[in-house]
Amino acid sequence: MWNVAFAELRKLRRPTLFFGTMGAVVFFSALFSSLLFILIDSPQGNSDRGRMVGREVLGLATGGVQGFTSVGGFLGIIALCVFAAQTAQEYTYGTLRNLLVRQPGRLRILLGKFVAMKLFALVMIVLSAVVSVSASVILAPGAKVNTDLWFGSDGRHAMFTSFINITISVIGFGTIGMVLGLLLRSPISAISLGVLWLLIVENLLIAVKNSWQNWLPGSQLSAIASGGTASGPVSGSIEYSHALLVGGIYVAIGAAIASFLFVRRDVAN
Repeated sequence: MWNVAFAELRKLRRPTLFFGTMGAVVFFSALFSSLLFILIDSPQGNSDRGRMVGREVLGLATGGVQGFTSVGGFLGIIALCVFAAQTAQEYTYGTLRNLLVRQPGRLRILLGKFVAMKLFALVMIVLSAVVSVSASVILAPGAKVNTDLWFGSDGRHAMFTSFINITISVIGFGTIGMVLGLLLRSPISAISLGVLWLLIVENLLIAVKNSWQNWLPGSQLSAIASGGTASGPVSGSIEYSHALLVGGIYVAIGAAIASFLFVRRDVAN
């Protein structure tokens, strides 16, 4: 398994993939965090869906990670795309047969690839956290936000909790991407379907019936990233425990089905 993981890491550190992905992480982490402070007095809002995050909220112990939390869902989409592409391209390029010659255990291959991609996702999350918190610290004085509580005991606890929540969420999104890659066996199809569902279909379904957000997979994983999130203009919020349970069920069932098919199906695309 570890040999497979090391081999997968060699693929993931290709400059075009690694620096392109990390560049996107840096850009959007800085952008999301900066807008919280630059637009703090804007009547159109300074957070997602036009929400207002005022100075009182940003001045709390959780204020330092507010931007990091906001970008959590976007990190999940990046992870989904990377996991889906790296899994499905083994079928597209026909390299899975070569891997099975060296390592006949299919589940070992699958587990090794998953471990490598989790490490890649962890690097993304750490980089995003550093950029988001740094941008918040730099811009807070100009926005007249008090940062005294950010690095106290409560602030450090908020950073640790946010990091764990976003890690769980990103790994969940990535696992769904890997499942799509195994099911569809085409990088373009897997990425397109995943992004289309998360960014368009789920939002349309929620617009039709707001309560559906309590049961859709993308909403649950996004809620985990924020530790429980507003579910719409009418209802209150998705409870963290509910999001963790429902999101975990989606991921577990999808992973079980994809693993079974990976073991039983022919390796040809």
